[in-house]
Amino acid sequence: MKVSIERAALARAVAQAQSVVERRNTIPILANLLIETGEDGVSIRATDLDMEVVDRAPARVDQPGGTTVPAVMLNEIVRKLPDGALVTLSTAGQTGRLTVSAGRSTFQLATLPVEDFPQMASADYATRFEAPAGLLRRLFEKSKFAISTEETRYYLNGVYLHVAQGQDGPVLRAVATDGHRLARIDAPLPVGADGMPGVIVPRKTVNELRKLLDDDEAVIRVSVSDTKIRFETPLIALTSKVIDGTFPDYARVIPAANPRRMEVDAREFAAAVDRVATISSERSRAVKLALEEDRLLLTVNAPDSGTAEEELAVAYGDDRLEIGFNARYLLEIAGQVDRDNAVFLFNSSADPTVMREGDDPSALYVVMPMRV
Repeated sequence: MKVSIERAALARAVAQAQSVVERRNTIPILANLLIETGEDGVSIRATDLDMEVVDRAPARVDQPGGTTVPAVMLNEIVRKLPDGALVTLSTAGQTGRLTVSAGRSTFQLATLPVEDFPQMASADYATRFEAPAGLLRRLFEKSKFAISTEETRYYLNGVYLHVAQGQDGPVLRAVATDGHRLARIDAPLPVGADGMPGVIVPRKTVNELRKLLDDDEAVIRVSVSDTKIRFETPLIALTSKVIDGTFPDYARVIPAANPRRMEVDAREFAAAVDRVATISSERSRAVKLALEEDRLLLTVNAPDSGTAEEELAVAYGDDRLEIGFNARYLLEIAGQVDRDNAVFLFNSSADPTVMREGDDPSALYVVMPMRV
C-alpha cells in the first residue's frame, strides 16, 4: 500500500476514528485503526465491538492495499506534523510496518494483520430517513445530560429515540432519565421515519455523534433496526449497537397538571443558583427555593461552611412555596434553555417539578425535589 494525503484531511479522519478506540484493550487489534484504499482515497475504520466508525478522506493512491496501525500513536504523529504537509503512508511486505513520512520526518509503526480486524455485522435496517444535522444535534445535546451512569440500570444508559405523539401530531422524540431528572425533546418527524422502531442509543454513541453533527448544513442519513442504528454523511459513517432493554414508561412520571407557575430569566436563575451553591458541600448540593408573589429567594445552608442566599425578581402569583433541589440538577436543566425565560411548574414541595423553555412545547424537563 502507498498513498499520499494532505495532513489536515488525515488528521480529521484519524482523530474522529481513534476516539472510538478504548484506551485499555484486552484484544490488541481493537487498539488499531484499519486503513484501506478505495477508488478516490482511503477509509479509516475503528471499532470497540459495540460501535464502529468509518472515516473517508481524499488521497492519491499509488498502490492499493490495507493495514492496521495503533490508533493513539498515529493520531499523535499526525497531530504534530506541520500544517500543510503532504503525508505518505506506505507498507512494505518484508518489514510488516507502516511508514509515515512527511518532509524530513519518517516514522515506522508496528502493524497487525488486516484479516484480524473485526467487522461489524451488517443489519437489515427497517427504517431509513434523512434529517438535518441541527435537528439531530438538538435532540441528543438537550437530552444527554439526564442519561444515567448507573450500570445496573443499563436500560437508562442512553437516549431513547422513538416516534411519539406530540401536540400537533407525530414527532421524533428523544428521552433520557436517571430517575432524578428527565429530559424530553421533540422535533418534526422526518419523512420516512414514521415506522421507526424505538431504540436506546448508548451514551458513548451519543457523545461520538457530536462530531458528525457540527455542520448545520449537513444532512444525515439515519438507518434504524431493532439492534443497530447508523448515522452517515458522505465522509463519515457511525454504526452502533443499541441497548438491548426496555425503556420505562416515562410518561407516568411527567406531572399532568402542576398549578403553581414561576417564570424567570433563565440566565439570571442559573447564575444565582451557581453562586449560592458555592458554599454547599459536594455531597448534598441542596438549594432551597422560597417562592412568594413575584419574589424568589434561593438559600443554601451548609453547617460546615456557612450560608448563602440571593433574591430574584420572578413572575409568580400563587401560594407561598418552599422546595429544595440538587443544585447540579438545576444548573444542568437551566443550561439547556435557549430562550430568555424558563417556566417552572410546581405542585408541592414533595412532587416532581416541570420546567419548560418559555412557551416552547417541544422541550420539557422534570426534576425531583429533595429535602432541605
